[in-house]
Amino acid sequence: QVHMVESGGGLVQTGASLRLSCVVSGRTLSTTNMGWFRQAPGKERDFVAAINYSGGLTYYADSVKGRFTISRDNAKNTVYLQMNNLKPEDTAVYFCAASTARGRSLRMGATYDYWGQGTQVTVSS
Repeated sequence: QVHMVESGGGLVQTGASLRLSCVVSGRTLSTTNMGWFRQAPGKERDFVAAINYSGGLTYYADSVKGRFTISRDNAKNTVYLQMNNLKPEDTAVYFCAASTARGRSLRMGATYDYWGQGTQVTVSS
């Protein structure tokens, strides 16, 4: 059974930074593609960032490119999302997700097999 737990969310001011963590258990991280998605109130869940199983490829939504960085530490079975220069529009519940698929777009939620419970990020103006 794969289990994922996100942490690191909180309430910050515009321009601040946060680092989200996602600890994965029940599966070897080195064979798993990982992604971060977010969902604001009343909106659909949106892709934020993804990293392939080897860590050699990363993908970002245009809205976060240059501000957010996804990384992984396979030894710790943990994926990170470093978020800098946060803006009010980044306010959302952030979810990490794991995918065993190959050859499918990591920007699509349907690619992912497992999801965490989410962590709230609130950016005040």
